Amino acid sequence: MQSPLPDSAIELLEKARQATSLVVWLTGAGISAESGVPTFRGPEGFWTVGSRNFHPMELATRAAFDSLPDEVWAWYLYRRAACRAASPNPAHRALADLETRLGDRFRLVTQNVDGLHLRAGNSLERTWQIHGNLDFARCSGSCPTLPWPMPATISIDWKKGQALDETTRDLLRCECGAAARPHVLWFDEYYDEENFRFESSLTAVEQAALLIVVGTSGATNLPMRMAHLARARGVPLLVIDPEPNPFSELTAGGGGVFLRGTASALVPEVCGLLN
Repeated sequence: MQSPLPDSAIELLEKARQATSLVVWLTGAGISAESGVPTFRGPEGFWTVGSRNFHPMELATRAAFDSLPDEVWAWYLYRRAACRAASPNPAHRALADLETRLGDRFRLVTQNVDGLHLRAGNSLERTWQIHGNLDFARCSGSCPTLPWPMPATISIDWKKGQALDETTRDLLRCECGAAARPHVLWFDEYYDEENFRFESSLTAVEQAALLIVVGTSGATNLPMRMAHLARARGVPLLVIDPEPNPFSELTAGGGGVFLRGTASALVPEVCGLLN
């Protein structure tokens, strides 16, 4: 059967398939929107504490956690419940299958904290969650422990407005005794290598045969740095999105190919040509 992709995209994928270097994927909220994951910056992300409504960008900070730890945890448990109610879609499953076929030539850098890539079957070793994962927690102090999975006894059906109870609060502690925090990158924090694979993500682009960008608008720093680095190093970009964006602009002038469409429609087709 003839591929519905344009010849320019097929040529890029064939060159990447024959290469021995990495194929790097960069995914954003667009790939999960098709699974029904809500954007927390929308109206559903507002959280009421007492008589005040908090904007999501106010709660997603270390400063908010330090002053309102129970309320911030309750909001994140609600967000986690919304993500756990969603299931991986064909794009997620295609990427998990591709990792199985490509092995160490595969790298997945995701901005999504919903955990859908891991639930679809991608590995932690080759999936770099540069904004964290709501299914993990880590020490809020200086303890050097790695992020750990959320305790199985914490509800995955947390309701909007539900307050943190004493039992859950006790479960959300590091083994050192300090309070745990959500394993996410907050707005008043910076990327690092230890928690968010900052240097590794840039190094992967330098070693790539192709950078494929799916469903992200370019609103955060590291993804855009990856794309600009690819362009500077002559690594072609394949951008998949329903609408033009800063990544698609970088494909102009021989920088790559822009495929206008949804992740579920196009990612499985692209993965099939990389086999």
